[in-house]
Amino acid sequence: MKIKTGDKVRILSGKDKGKEGKVTQVLPKLSRVVVEGINKTVRHIKARGKQPGQKVDYNGPIRMDKVTVINDK
Repeated sequence: MKIKTGDKVRILSGKDKGKEGKVTQVLPKLSRVVVEGINKTVRHIKARGKQPGQKVDYNGPIRMDKVTVINDK
């Protein structure tokens, strides 16, 4: 199954099972995709010098076999 950037997909298993979203990035060598609004993760960045510490939210990649393409037709 070929999944491309911009495809609408549904999550088949895991904590986000049943949710739908749009593919924002495809990582074919790792066989993973990044889906908008799915697998939210927080990374804490340490303060350095005058730059304050902060929390960065991002969508982590998930395996391609855990998603299926939704046909809007």
